[in-house]
Amino acid sequence: MRGYMKLLLLIGLCLAFVLLALFAWLWTSDKPRPDLEAQYLEQPSDIREVSGVSLHVRDTGPRDGPVVILMHGFGSSLQTWEGWARGLEDRFRVIRFDLPGSGLSMPDPTGDYSDSRTLDLLGALMDQLGVDKAALVGNSIGGRLAWRMAAAHPERVTKLVLVSPDGYASQGFEYGKAPDVPATINLMRYFLPKFLLKQSLVPAYGDPDRLTPDTIQRYYDLMLAPGSREALIHRMEQTVLVDPNPLLAKIEVPVLLVWGVQDAMIPISNAADYQRVLPNSSLLRLDGLGHVPQEEAPEQSLPSVRVFLEQE
Repeated sequence: MRGYMKLLLLIGLCLAFVLLALFAWLWTSDKPRPDLEAQYLEQPSDIREVSGVSLHVRDTGPRDGPVVILMHGFGSSLQTWEGWARGLEDRFRVIRFDLPGSGLSMPDPTGDYSDSRTLDLLGALMDQLGVDKAALVGNSIGGRLAWRMAAAHPERVTKLVLVSPDGYASQGFEYGKAPDVPATINLMRYFLPKFLLKQSLVPAYGDPDRLTPDTIQRYYDLMLAPGSREALIHRMEQTVLVDPNPLLAKIEVPVLLVWGVQDAMIPISNAADYQRVLPNSSLLRLDGLGHVPQEEAPEQSLPSVRVFLEQE
């Protein structure tokens, strides 16, 4: 019996060692902010204090040109628009920013990541930059924020480009109810192996071969900014969808819906829901592309968008 107990103790110690080793291997620390800024911040003046939040903002192109504001999706950053920004800034004033707690933007000290708070920040940013009105371009939740801004403040929006926009109810996201965030998502606070992040990014691309190591590294680095993972979880926990139809029906400005046919995250079939209620909309279908066509293939996705933005 004594030998049996010693064996059990030895097995227990071995299991504890294995679990500790696995814990140490998977534990993912934040990256120092100075290191991230050295790599991803173009100039110190791109960090702006807006309504108590330090936002990372890039403002390029002619100051007297028509203004276009680009808003990224969940877990992304302003770099997702690099190809589109470079293709527009010869004529347009292009403003893009990281949502609070994303990219190089600091977490919101209020802890409020609701749509209404984010729209208040967008309006305050426009005021600070001297922008009365702009064309809004948004991808995924950035698309939801764009059309909600157009519905709430029509005087500030000239056009909408909605790239695979979020907003309609789906599994796990009901109208008027905060979602139940799975425990596995909460573990992201402590564990975020790069291979798991890569697996979460692959469905966003129509052609996974276009998902480059540099792009994966950028997503990984910026998600490890101090406070970023906590903020992303809070944004998910605080997402309370409202029935889009009454709000969308108020929007009178021209709307271009942009959708990758191979979008595995928000399917192109959702475009019909938007077109049923948006009185002045058209759909750009992008064969072979997925949820982030602006990132996956800017040379394919931008030309028709630019034509739309240039139309009087």
